[in-house]
Amino acid sequence: MSEVQWNRLTAAQIRALAAQDAVVLLPVGATEQHGPHLPTGVDDFLAAEVCRRAALLASEHTGVVVTPSIPTGLSEHHMAFGGTLTLSLPTLHALLRDICRSVIRAGFSRILIVNGHGGNMTALNALTTELTAELSTPIAFASYFGAGREVVRDTLETQDGLMHACEGETSMMMAAYPELIHGEHLAEAHGPHITLPAESTEPVYMAVSFDRITKSGVAGDARVASPQKGETMLSGCARALADIILRDPWAR
Repeated sequence: MSEVQWNRLTAAQIRALAAQDAVVLLPVGATEQHGPHLPTGVDDFLAAEVCRRAALLASEHTGVVVTPSIPTGLSEHHMAFGGTLTLSLPTLHALLRDICRSVIRAGFSRILIVNGHGGNMTALNALTTELTAELSTPIAFASYFGAGREVVRDTLETQDGLMHACEGETSMMMAAYPELIHGEHLAEAHGPHITLPAESTEPVYMAVSFDRITKSGVAGDARVASPQKGETMLSGCARALADIILRDPWAR
């Protein structure tokens, strides 16, 4: 099947996918500042794009459908820059619960929440456990950049993984949405290297506003980004996500 996006299918087509026990991908992103050169929708756009590509790959072997993405996540740490929308944790929980409940009522039993924003990671790990208990259905969770960690690491020149508005995110945006890049600001698009909170080895966690970490709004170095790197990472992350789908973690 060439169409995998829920909101581009008819109700009859979706019922047919449910009858096949198709996998449902639920992309979750964020709407927040991404430095001087990228739009605020980066995390939403990239999560949805990787899900679309992964679904097309996996649909050669099993039924897959991608829900409309959730474009807003947990972005309190970016609010100081402006241009950012954020949810509270209870709101994100309620939103995910209602969407997952609707998916289950539509006849599906295999849901994979796919995250595109580092600030969502720890919350979505916990919420996945809550949703599995509340809905009596096994919900799975993955960050696309975690699934594709190896290809991201092997492709980037200046960093080992995604940071923020960095070489990696900028490269993927160049590949998927080149019309949204503000190339005249690329020279300013660099900042300190950071570690995602969920991957930190620090013994103590404290909330820190992102403007205290980087004045440019960028963590990492976007100046060495390229569309070729971006296509390699998008394709590799999609393949890694498709492999997760085909391993069927819900069958455990």
